[in-house]
Amino acid sequence: MRRALLVGAGEVGAKHVAALAGADALTVAGIADPCPLAELPPGIPLFASWRSALTALCPDLVVVAAPPGTALTAARDAAAAGAAVLVEKPATTEPAALAPQPGDERIFVAFQPHFAPGLDELLTWPPVIERAEVVLAVRRDAGYFRDWRRTYATAGGVLHQQAIHGLSLALRLMPGDARTVDATVVHRRGLAETEDHVTAELLLTGGRTVRIDARVDHPGPPRHHLVLHLADGRRLPVRGRNLEAGLGDPGDAPTHERLRRRMYAAVLDAVAEGPIHPCLFPLSALRRPLEVIDRVYRDARRIRAAHPAAA
Repeated sequence: MRRALLVGAGEVGAKHVAALAGADALTVAGIADPCPLAELPPGIPLFASWRSALTALCPDLVVVAAPPGTALTAARDAAAAGAAVLVEKPATTEPAALAPQPGDERIFVAFQPHFAPGLDELLTWPPVIERAEVVLAVRRDAGYFRDWRRTYATAGGVLHQQAIHGLSLALRLMPGDARTVDATVVHRRGLAETEDHVTAELLLTGGRTVRIDARVDHPGPPRHHLVLHLADGRRLPVRGRNLEAGLGDPGDAPTHERLRRRMYAAVLDAVAEGPIHPCLFPLSALRRPLEVIDRVYRDARRIRAAHPAAA
């Protein structure tokens, strides 16, 4: 039985607690958080710092569910201690922080929807894609934008925290640098430093395009999907509430717990010198999406509507 350490026991950490509880051949040996917000299972040791937990437990797997910045430091400390590491997106909002360091090959970024049905084959044999559309429409109200999420420096924006699942998958399937960016960022409700709506059109090297429409003030049903327009004229949708149906039937989509358990197993196999799962997202591969996101925000037109925060 391999031992797992969870770093961060907030909203996201609680989801990992549930997933780890049902993972094959894994036991939660400890949780590190100086002020846990999630309800913790009885009998699991709680540590005030990840460094003391790493020393005491010597875990095989470390799952980092801490805010950006803190997450990257914790992940690198865990890798230096010899653990396999899975860190929640986006790990950092600074692309320069991802300059390679020893041990980074043991760290992978958590994109559980990338383990959805059919995406392993899509990533192994990617078709020629001419255009991609990333669509995110969710509702995030004042209660969501609290603590670290209120500040862009610690949370990033809609693209870092919300649309990165679809955007990073699109960019992984479509090579090339962003040659031009036409983007608009709308701040309407004033609930936090981050924005309500981002639209962008990216022109990549080779003439491929990526269109982004991501909003967190949507009044209707939540959705986050990716549509790939292939060179042969076909249209390939990656579907689900958060891409979790992949290329399959949305009615048969796996649960997020099952997707996370697939990630845990893939990370442990990868650092044990087993085959690298095609859906794993190495830490080094995160730099390109973060650079594209930075470019969008840097070049965007900004609209600050004079609406009350309660709107």
